[in-house]
Amino acid sequence: MPTSQQLSLNTATVKKQWNLRQAIEGCARHNIGGISPWRDILQECGASEARKMIDDNGLKVSGLCRGGMFTAQGSLTSAVLDDNKLAVDEAVTIGAQCLVMVVGGLIEGSKDLASAHAMVEEGLAKTVEYARTVNMPIAIEPLHPMYAADRACVNSLGHALDICDRIGAGVGVAVDVYHLWWDTQLEAQIKRAGKDRLLAFHVCDWLKNTNDFLLDRGMMGDGVIDIPLIRSWVEREGFTGLNEVEIFSADNWWTKDADEVLKTMVDRGKTAV
Repeated sequence: MPTSQQLSLNTATVKKQWNLRQAIEGCARHNIGGISPWRDILQECGASEARKMIDDNGLKVSGLCRGGMFTAQGSLTSAVLDDNKLAVDEAVTIGAQCLVMVVGGLIEGSKDLASAHAMVEEGLAKTVEYARTVNMPIAIEPLHPMYAADRACVNSLGHALDICDRIGAGVGVAVDVYHLWWDTQLEAQIKRAGKDRLLAFHVCDWLKNTNDFLLDRGMMGDGVIDIPLIRSWVEREGFTGLNEVEIFSADNWWTKDADEVLKTMVDRGKTAV
């Protein structure tokens, strides 16, 4: 089971309690090895200042959340592409191991899933082309199919890897157990990804009686996902990165003292990851 140094705090886990400085200091206080900021709180303090704080506290950066949302404006506008280039630059500045992509769902008012897929792939290809010039790996994060309409129309690891195959070097995947635990092809697709394309591993738990599919994720060990099994699959392929804890929990973990959340996260890393 992972030690605290093998865990990374995705800042969404303490979204309501802490800003980025507080999250970084909290990781250091609890001997957590890494952090993964979301761009909104990164931009509040500035990427350069964030890098200094991260380095001063001896943390790794397992990823930056998030680029993508290529379909948000109805077409692949220069504004969308420029924002993704900025996300790449921010990831470079903070020393992130990858930039995580939540690619976007259906175009507003449309039912044309194929068009959304095409727009997403074009946007990814253009972003990867830029990211190669600054050596920043791009990680496509497939989301659970319930998010296909509004957040991400790439919903399986197989689909994400098909896109990776077509784009080529510089792009891989983020495996989030919350989104992928249900997939009967998951083990085979993790093997297909291989070491070079397994860029991030995200953990939390699926509560059997969840009351909100976005904002009621569980702490590891509180739900139905066999996280150690999935972790064994990614590690078998050579993944040696951090286990990034990303929990959206409006009525539970976001209401607790943040130090209590991190203590629980470390304890569960030893028993449920």
